[in-house]
Amino acid sequence: MGKVETNLETAAAKAGMDAKTARKYRRLGRVPSELTPEKRWRTREDPFQEVWEEVRSLLEVNPGLEGKTIFEYLQRRYSGRFAEGQLRTLQRRVKVWRATEGPVKEVFFAQRHEPGRLSASDFTHMSELGITIQGQSFPHLIYHLVLTYSNWESATVCFSESFESLCEGFQNAVWELGKVPQRHRTDRLSTAVNNMSTPAEFTERYAGLLRYYGVEGEKIQAGQGHENGDVEQRHHRLKRALAQELMLRGSKDFVSVADYQEFVAGLLARLNAGRKARLAEEIAVMKELPERRMESCKRERVKVDSGSLIYADRNVYSVPSRLIGEQVEVRLYMERVEIWYGQKKVEEMPRLRGRRRHRVDYRHIIDWLVRKPGALENYRYRDELFPTSRFRMAFDELKDKLGPRGSKEYLAILELAAKESEAKVDEALRGLLEKGEGWVRAEAVRERLRAAERKGSIREVEVASVDLRLFDELCGSGEVLQ
Repeated sequence: MGKVETNLETAAAKAGMDAKTARKYRRLGRVPSELTPEKRWRTREDPFQEVWEEVRSLLEVNPGLEGKTIFEYLQRRYSGRFAEGQLRTLQRRVKVWRATEGPVKEVFFAQRHEPGRLSASDFTHMSELGITIQGQSFPHLIYHLVLTYSNWESATVCFSESFESLCEGFQNAVWELGKVPQRHRTDRLSTAVNNMSTPAEFTERYAGLLRYYGVEGEKIQAGQGHENGDVEQRHHRLKRALAQELMLRGSKDFVSVADYQEFVAGLLARLNAGRKARLAEEIAVMKELPERRMESCKRERVKVDSGSLIYADRNVYSVPSRLIGEQVEVRLYMERVEIWYGQKKVEEMPRLRGRRRHRVDYRHIIDWLVRKPGALENYRYRDELFPTSRFRMAFDELKDKLGPRGSKEYLAILELAAKESEAKVDEALRGLLEKGEGWVRAEAVRERLRAAERKGSIREVEVASVDLRLFDELCGSGEVLQ
């Protein structure tokens, strides 16, 4: 019996069928051509036959209607006629209609990419990854550039779809490559593409960037995101790879932005490692870089107003009060703002994200606030004058205890922070607030600073002088020093 079974399996294999199927034919005693074919036609009456023309009319007017939506419509229109179990039947009929009578579908044509010819870039939001910095939410974007032939990619962490971010990201990519592609494609970013009715195709600054690197610019058609499909697909795959790496890491929290950037760079290095062969083909035909990077900042000439404030890129920044009334140059980089006066950088601060925001440094205006303490009560940017939560707690306590005079006392504490050390004053406030004796006063803070300074001062060490006669006595004893 075992031999017969083995012969049957061998014969089935030679005939290209499963052994189980061969056993069925042997049991029936017939070959496949002699068997009656299974029925392929409907054995039950179509429950939607009488209403199908109505359904067809709905689909012709609105081809996007789903089978479930039409089924619910029919249940309302013909109450009690259609049971829930008939939904799949209607969905199958709608599917057949789409394939045989429905509107034509868009065809995507695979493109042949040539080495070194084209790079594509776009911004993508990273919120869905849930990245945090020291427990705080970290909303950000990535400027993502891809070489369409080798799929080599570069990513720069940024905070807005600004030209500065685009310029910085593009330059980071080409300087990492060491070469420049012939053409570069973007979608219709307002930072790069002039979407108004003016004749210019690209914005002036973006066109200047392309000229500097000798690159031809391309833009996709409005509403045709698939034309930048190379980078769009890489967005999806990069996010998926980052999500996997975060799971392996076991945490989405990072010590600093630099730590997170290093994490992203490490992943990209591993992804790009498998593309070296095709990348070498691209590098061989790419163009040379210029001698140096292009400055990726926006410059504005503004006047410092009477509040020691400037208005740049629709945001407010404070500057040292000695510059009131002067014209200064503001240089807006991707992550920082520089203030220049007389060809000299006089201030630098983090760049604000978004619009209609403000950053007021109490150190810039504390001298005049101390002279005009009454101005603090209704100062428009008063919340900016509380460097930490302890400063705010101290202010609230002083206002509660001293009333209007509390502002003057608080400003004396803030002046200590500006002239001594914000961290040391914050620590002194912590001790006073935790102690809970009386209330916080500037003199008490000052005393704690002096005490900490005395405690930390270096003690004088006295070294006793050596009596040289001891050496004479040692030598006179006749002992020989080895």
